Amino acid sequence: MFNNDINFLGNRNIFITFSSILMVIAIASLATKGLKMGIDFTGGTLIEVGYQETADLNALRDTLAQGGFAGATVQHFGSTKDVLIRLQLEEGVSGSELSDQVLATINKNGKAQASLRRVEFVGPQVGDDLAEDGFLALLYSTIAILIYIAWRFEWKFSLGAVIATFHDVIVTLGVFSVLGLEFDLTVLAALLALIGYSLNDTIVIYDRIREGFRQIRDKSTEEIMNMSVNVTLSRTIMTSVTVLLVLVSLFFLGGEVLQGFSIVLLFGVLFGTYSSIFIASPAALMLGVSPADLMTPVKEGADFDGLP
Repeated sequence: MFNNDINFLGNRNIFITFSSILMVIAIASLATKGLKMGIDFTGGTLIEVGYQETADLNALRDTLAQGGFAGATVQHFGSTKDVLIRLQLEEGVSGSELSDQVLATINKNGKAQASLRRVEFVGPQVGDDLAEDGFLALLYSTIAILIYIAWRFEWKFSLGAVIATFHDVIVTLGVFSVLGLEFDLTVLAALLALIGYSLNDTIVIYDRIREGFRQIRDKSTEEIMNMSVNVTLSRTIMTSVTVLLVLVSLFFLGGEVLQGFSIVLLFGVLFGTYSSIFIASPAALMLGVSPADLMTPVKEGADFDGLP
């Protein structure tokens, strides 16, 4: 039933050291550089304009910079003829005034004429509320994971899963901090999706470990866990590769608006697969999990139930 080929648990110190280094780098970057928050959290104005022909984003950025909008973020939206312009808050200037200034600037200095499609304004208070709600969503989902796995398996497994999930989130956020990528609501949504993906992989492995604990009696805890991880390895790799193919397509074909979302999930799936194998199970082992923790309790008097 089991095939013990790779000694994952025996080499756990190597992978835990590697993960610890990644965590230190990520936390140091988050503490010093922080995240480049989008206007969803900082507040600002979002302006969508349309062109009759393909828009030249580089020329549009230069035009906006020359017109006094050097901090503008410019990207395609939906098609190459539609452009999304994001601007930070400006004191004393309303969203409608700002959009009129931007449209006048790009139509005055640009070769092609743009038409205004929509304007959205996010105030600083709304941005603060979104940031707080996003943090609470991450916190509540982590607590729910802890409770669910503790109920389904055992509290040592639960802590192992939370450690692995925390590792995935922090390292992925660290990638955004180090690379200076914008963090907005789509990225936050991707982080929540990442938590679910990583947890699913971890539970599949935990379920096989529980099965091994209950069926095998002549092996040590570490050997049984190694067998279980090896049995699920092909399933884990195939699932991850399939998801990565979709995400790579989304990154290259989904447009700039979805790039942040796809980047989070690309790194997240990689780290989630890695942590399910090299972090979640070793963490449970280091917390002292054993077959005795998952044995089905014997009902007192069960031997006499069938007697007349």
